[in-house]
Amino acid sequence: MNLLLLFPENMHSETLAEISGRQLEHMHETLKSKVGDNIRVGLLNQQIGLATITALTTESAKLDIEWQKEAPAPLPLTLIIGLPRPKMLKRIIQTATTMGVKKIYFLNAWKVEKSFWQSPWLSEEKILENCILGLEQAQDTVMPEIHIKKRFKPFVEDELPA
Repeated sequence: MNLLLLFPENMHSETLAEISGRQLEHMHETLKSKVGDNIRVGLLNQQIGLATITALTTESAKLDIEWQKEAPAPLPLTLIIGLPRPKMLKRIIQTATTMGVKKIYFLNAWKVEKSFWQSPWLSEEKILENCILGLEQAQDTVMPEIHIKKRFKPFVEDELPA
């Protein structure tokens, strides 16, 4: 985690935030953070800044944030890929998000097994979780658009530019 990604529900005001859960666990176990430490933070789909830890317990951490810059500009790149095996799906989403891809399409193709479409990794919750991990690694805050298309031919004929 190179950037602590904050969500609107974490914000108490423009510059004050409170976190818990996985991010707090990372602060305790990996970063060995303490009150007064600075960490890089970003607000989802908005700016990036530096936060000072003002309070730290086992349940939550309070942050005082100084916003410094806007999120990096998105790459003019779209990834179109046949739906991979469920184990690879998570890695592909994280890696593409880390590389700055802002539009990802997963399609059905001749070699895609039908059982892949029932994978729990295709749930909105799991996709969001993997996008967040990729954004934190990339120090980016702009969430990519992920599209699931179960029919190849209509996608190619109707959605791709001619």
